[in-house]
Amino acid sequence: MPEKKGRPTPKRREVEKTRALPRLAPAATKEAKKLQKQQARELRTSLRQAQLRGEEHALTLRDRGPVKRFVRNYVDSRWSAGTYFLPAAFIGMFTAVFPILEVRFFGAVLLYFFMFLVLANSILLGRGAKREVIQRFPNESTKGIVAYAAFRATQMRRLRVPLPQVKRGEKI
Repeated sequence: MPEKKGRPTPKRREVEKTRALPRLAPAATKEAKKLQKQQARELRTSLRQAQLRGEEHALTLRDRGPVKRFVRNYVDSRWSAGTYFLPAAFIGMFTAVFPILEVRFFGAVLLYFFMFLVLANSILLGRGAKREVIQRFPNESTKGIVAYAAFRATQMRRLRVPLPQVKRGEKI
């Protein structure tokens, strides 16, 4: 015959109390919360500044490495039609609501012209970047180089992250 446990069965409420974890973090004072928010804001700001300067530790995985730095400099040292696509698209959409047919036609032609120009420019720039990477970094992978260069080229120069490190026309 099995032995008795020698104590009464605990109530469910008591067992659940011992198992329950506190659901809310301990309440902090207003000053502590304010200080924590300010520190987090300063950390984000410093990380953003480091990213804009192109510091390796702050960059996303997509942008890290000597090959990607070279491709960024390659794209930034050249003229690209993608830089002007956003203003052209804005003009094209603005003219689309004009009551004059010729103005709307001009806007549509402008938009299609820039789309074709950006596509052709991005392909040529990406292929050129890949060719240079193969020459300068023979042991590195070239996977994604064309797309990386094309996406970088379609962004407005001022909005690129990290910011351009070279001027247009500068040799790299």
